Amino acid sequence: MFEVEFEQVVNESQKQKAGALIREYLRSLNDRLGRNYNMAFDAEAMVQSDLTDSQKFHPPHGRFFLATWNGQVTGVGCLKRIEDSVGELQRMYVLPAFRGRGIGRAIANRLIEEARIIGYQRLRLESLEFLEDAHALYRSLGFRQIDPYAHNSMESYQRAEQLNRYYTITVFMEMEL
Repeated sequence: MFEVEFEQVVNESQKQKAGALIREYLRSLNDRLGRNYNMAFDAEAMVQSDLTDSQKFHPPHGRFFLATWNGQVTGVGCLKRIEDSVGELQRMYVLPAFRGRGIGRAIANRLIEEARIIGYQRLRLESLEFLEDAHALYRSLGFRQIDPYAHNSMESYQRAEQLNRYYTITVFMEMEL
C-alpha cells in the first residue's frame, strides 16, 4: 500500500505541475458548465492568479500542495484565508486515473490539519452541484451545507450577471475546527 505524500508548491517545476492539474480541473468544470448551464468562467485567469499571487495559497495564511502517490503527481489541493478565523479549501483535484485510492481524502485531511495549525476556527468551500462524490467526501469529514458566503472564489471570475445563477448551482459548505 502506497502512502500519499505532499510537496508545498514553491519552485517553478512544482508550479508547472500544479498549474497543469488546476488547468485540467478548471477546464473540465468549464466544459460541463457550458454544456449543462450555458455558463463559463475565466479558467486561465484563475490559473494565473493561483500561480502568481504570492499571498493566495502560501504561508503564513495558506497552503498549496501537490499530492504524490507511488512517486507520481496525482493531485493538488489549496488552502487560503478568507477572514481572520476562516480558511477556504480550493482547487482540490485528483487525476481520474488515481481516484478511488483515498488520495482526495488525504488531501482534504492534510488541508484541514494545516488550517488548524494556522489557527482557523472554521473552514469553508464551494463546489458545483454536479460534483456529488466530492460533496459526500466533504460531508464525511464534517462539512455541512451553508448559504453562499462573501469572498467566494467566483466573485472575481464570473460575469456579474451570471453570479447569482452560479450561486443556484453551487453547494457552499463549512466545518468547525
